[in-house]
Amino acid sequence: MSATRLLVLGVLRISGRAHGYQVRRELLGWRADKWANVQPGSIYHALKKMAAEQLLEEVSTEAGRGPDRTAYQLTTEGEQEFFHLLSGALSDADDAGPLLSAGIALMPMLPRRRAIELLKLMEVRLDGAIAEILQTAVHAHEWGHPPHVVRMYRLWGGQTETTRAWVHDLVAALEAGEYRMADDDPPTFPVPGNHV
Repeated sequence: MSATRLLVLGVLRISGRAHGYQVRRELLGWRADKWANVQPGSIYHALKKMAAEQLLEEVSTEAGRGPDRTAYQLTTEGEQEFFHLLSGALSDADDAGPLLSAGIALMPMLPRRRAIELLKLMEVRLDGAIAEILQTAVHAHEWGHPPHVVRMYRLWGGQTETTRAWVHDLVAALEAGEYRMADDDPPTFPVPGNHV
């Protein structure tokens, strides 16, 4: 799953329609190039690829001094893909880096209960990952892994435990009513159509 793909869909959902330069400017304004490794070229590639996949439709083209600027908007399939990717970003324990960050940035587009549900699923998955890492660390020496590799497993375990605690705190904040979500009045972002 790609953080760039999710973020591009999210920006288009927020803005309704935009051309590549506008999407790029928005994501660079969020500093997504730093925390999600979104590169300008990958934004344009994502737009073209998702248009070919019929997740986006071209709505206008502006001619100017530079290259033509094609504006895009989400299709119904694009809207579904956005929520599919967002749900995965908030529940997948295997990618708690850029993808989780992208999911958190766009989380307010979900109803509160749905966000909590997804994050609780991530907690369960992180618990499983922690147990697996710790089990591997315990038996790594028996399996012939050198001591410095055993230390690396402990690093991964600690990082995963920290992520697990952070997600748990976020769930508690959402349950306490913090942050405006899609089902709040008014919602953080517009909520066209079904948002699950």
